[in-house]
Amino acid sequence: MRRALVLALAAALVGAAHAERADRDKPVNIEADRMLADDARQTVEFEGRVVMTQGTFTLRADRITVRQDKDGFQFGVAVGSPATFREKRDGADEWIEGQAMRIEYDGRAQRVELFDRARVARDKDEVRGNYISYDQRAEVYRVQGAKDYQPSPPRDERVRAVIQPKKRDDATAPREPPLELKGAPVLEGGRQ
Repeated sequence: MRRALVLALAAALVGAAHAERADRDKPVNIEADRMLADDARQTVEFEGRVVMTQGTFTLRADRITVRQDKDGFQFGVAVGSPATFREKRDGADEWIEGQAMRIEYDGRAQRVELFDRARVARDKDEVRGNYISYDQRAEVYRVQGAKDYQPSPPRDERVRAVIQPKKRDDATAPREPPLELKGAPVLEGGRQ
């Protein structure tokens, strides 16, 4: 049961951002200062400099708690200052990185949520906000600013996004024929 819970959190976060498919077949490795497994409550908690890896996926947090409900759905919470993750995208030479003070996974709703100073970056594209949600079923991202949340010191309440232009591959770019150079027309009287 404990292994299934841990795998669920890792698979949830990995699957949320289209990670390497091969990662799912790799072992999950976890390092922490402490671990508490409560079979009666179906929970496992890792605490203290937690590092979870599975293939190209790495999650770092101060604490990771995973649980399973009676129907077998998994839920996970990673808390840190901030909690961070990094993974390689499937089929692309790109990495996805994210961070937030709290990252939650809801297996029943198939949703990953990043709370408080949330940031997700892919290649050179980046989005920041106080809250980022990814609905795996609908493949929809939602980002919100900190309008209703004003910590001390106050932070900007706006959502920030940076989207880099995609470079066209020279091999697939349409080729225009070279310009043909022509002489100037001859004017009357023989002058050009």
